[in-house]
Amino acid sequence: MADESVKNGGGPFGAVIVKDGEIIAGSANSVTIDNDPTAHAEVNTIRKACRKLGTFDLSDCVIYTSCEPCPMCLGAIYWARIKRIYYGNTKKDAADINFADDFIYKELEQRKEKRFVPLISLLRNEALKTFRAWEAKKDKVEY
Repeated sequence: MADESVKNGGGPFGAVIVKDGEIIAGSANSVTIDNDPTAHAEVNTIRKACRKLGTFDLSDCVIYTSCEPCPMCLGAIYWARIKRIYYGNTKKDAADINFADDFIYKELEQRKEKRFVPLISLLRNEALKTFRAWEAKKDKVEY
């Protein structure tokens, strides 16, 4: 999939999700094809697997990916509760071809107001009302 993605104008990344020895979903990076910065192979594959299985919980699955996941993809893998990650290329290999994610890891260590893209709290009291409504909801689906 990664090879095909490169041939078709996408990035050099691919991923598959497997459950009980069966491939549930697979996809490649389509950032440039879809004009979507979140369209990494792992995220695309998680979305497909969740739709196919009808769940947001992929805790019975593993993911095989052509490269060590970036911070966004790693976060998505954790949120999906995937139990194991197998990868080919390392993040250093990706950095060597100008896919460097180190700046994001370094940004996360910075104080919010010192980051390249600052995080600024706004209207917290109003926002908390929605959280309180969620907290009180009796029929919510926890995730």
